[in-house]
Amino acid sequence: MKTLKKIALVSLLGVAFAASAAVLKTDTAKSTVTATFKQMNVPIDAKFKKFTANIDYDAAKPDAAKASVEVETGSMDLGDADYNKEVAKKEWFNAAQFPKASFVSSSIKPAGAGKLTVTGKLTIKGKTTDVTFPLTVKTEGKTQVFDGVVPIKRLAYNIGEGEWKDTSMVADDVTIKFHVVAQ
Repeated sequence: MKTLKKIALVSLLGVAFAASAAVLKTDTAKSTVTATFKQMNVPIDAKFKKFTANIDYDAAKPDAAKASVEVETGSMDLGDADYNKEVAKKEWFNAAQFPKASFVSSSIKPAGAGKLTVTGKLTIKGKTTDVTFPLTVKTEGKTQVFDGVVPIKRLAYNIGEGEWKDTSMVADDVTIKFHVVAQ
């Protein structure tokens, strides 16, 4: 009986290992998450310095893929320390109360060679919406490279409260771009 239990335990561990074998390790030094928006009709790119991406992906089984991303809202870098402090304030990201924005996939479907369609929940500043976006994936040596663009409306997430709701200064349209390198 003990031998049977040991065999069952080893088998379960083997299945658990095989199921998690496709979890990729993100190379944050080579990966980026940026937000592009227009201020007074001038495009601005802001990079988030701190984020984590967890991707469970096997090219042979894309339907089984899962992904989640967390971005530290207070790590947005607009290239100026004063601007960085401003966007962390309550009117913008309210980083003290909502330190992280997140995305969790609910579906990843093949959409052609090297292309996927991703659907999931995007949460920013306590507001959650459903989003769907295209994703490209390519293999470079031993790494997988995922690139995507997620268009959002900042006001749907209360980013820019009070006088900053006026979209003549800062446009409502924001594009979140990500480039994730993992193996």
